[in-house]
Amino acid sequence: MAGETFNNSTLMGKVVLVEFWTTWCPYCKRDAEPLDDLAEEFGKDGLVLLAVDVGESKKTVKAFLEQNPRRAKVVLMEDTNLAAMFAAKRFPKYALIDREGKVAGEQNGSGGDASLRRLLRKAGLGGEGTDDAPIELRSSPRRTP
Repeated sequence: MAGETFNNSTLMGKVVLVEFWTTWCPYCKRDAEPLDDLAEEFGKDGLVLLAVDVGESKKTVKAFLEQNPRRAKVVLMEDTNLAAMFAAKRFPKYALIDREGKVAGEQNGSGGDASLRRLLRKAGLGGEGTDDAPIELRSSPRRTP
């Protein structure tokens, strides 16, 4: 929404965490601050967080962000086809893209800070290896506007 352009060449060599979210999703709202904190914490290590709002107007998103500010780079669905590529129909949904541009992991639903850190480890951020311990995930039911 700030006019920045992101594509394969501008993001190559970075770890990209894509959050698919909506303004009406309570779990998305709950994950916003931990996500923004993680993006700030790992930004020096090459993490870029793209918060892709799915299916809502710029006016709706802008009004929401005035009441609920984000530090993440917010992207509207009209500016990308990522939501279709990752079949984002329940929210939140996360896709992690590694430094080579390959999908390193996905997460359906909210799991809080711990599960997001586990996801980031799949691309080499925040510790060695992966942790496949079970986690509790929650997602909002699909809602048609």
